[in-house]
Amino acid sequence: MIRRTAALLTVVVALVGGCSPAEPAPVATIPPAPVPSTTTAPAPSRAPAGDFRIEQRELDLSRGRDRPLATTVWYPADGDGPFPLVLFSHGLSSEPQAYASVLRPWARAGFVVAAPRYPHTAYRVREFDAVDVINQPADASEVITRVLALNRKPGDPLEGRIDAGRIAAAGHSAGGITTIGMFSGNRDGRLDAGIVLSGRRVLPVPFAGDPAPILFVHGKLDRTVRYAEGLAAFDAVPWPKAMMAVTEGGHVAITKDFGPVIAATTDFLRYALYGDRAAKDRLKSDATRGNRATLIDRL
Repeated sequence: MIRRTAALLTVVVALVGGCSPAEPAPVATIPPAPVPSTTTAPAPSRAPAGDFRIEQRELDLSRGRDRPLATTVWYPADGDGPFPLVLFSHGLSSEPQAYASVLRPWARAGFVVAAPRYPHTAYRVREFDAVDVINQPADASEVITRVLALNRKPGDPLEGRIDAGRIAAAGHSAGGITTIGMFSGNRDGRLDAGIVLSGRRVLPVPFAGDPAPILFVHGKLDRTVRYAEGLAAFDAVPWPKAMMAVTEGGHVAITKDFGPVIAATTDFLRYALYGDRAAKDRLKSDATRGNRATLIDRL
């Protein structure tokens, strides 16, 4: 345990020392508690057609007194639902709104997206501590639990709007490592799929539990988390998976308003959470649109 902790600190120092607040780097995650699986894979179907009108709300959540988790939720405000849930984790020195250009399209496509602001790694927090990322998988699982509770709360805008049997985790940079942490060791068994943007693995065997498809998206020009590190994480996944490599993408650029990433991640979520085969069939063409990215597809 001492040796592993020292290794994590080494990773933190190396990555944080070489990046700026605009391009945060991830550190390792160790999820502290298991969450039993209560779901089954979705039956083949089609995702909703067209876009939904969406609403945004802010939730004042926490995991104990010292772990506030203010959470932004984007969700379809019309349509029948229920809709799958996507938990999104931001990178170091960032915040949920920085990813709105990706998260809002997911919500418009028929997903409830919950994005917590982590207490010690977000933008302009009072006590910034990159090593605290090791606690974020448990934070993320707590947010899932609390948001699902609103699905059963009479009169809440989310009452009956969430499909508790279809849940994914996604994240960028340190949030991508948080996402990998949620699939590692004592994984959150409610998760059916994952998206890792500019992430990397640290633990020797980072994936455990029932199979869940995972999509990796990584810029070939990423100088904060090298493409080779993202590819190594992809190679370590023993389940169905895909790897989108953005030819001229940097660390942060792929999370901005970049059409192929938005289209590919939406296709993946439609397939992984709705069982939409048509979306899977579109994934490669959408990811490689304009020859700006390549895709390894092992889904």
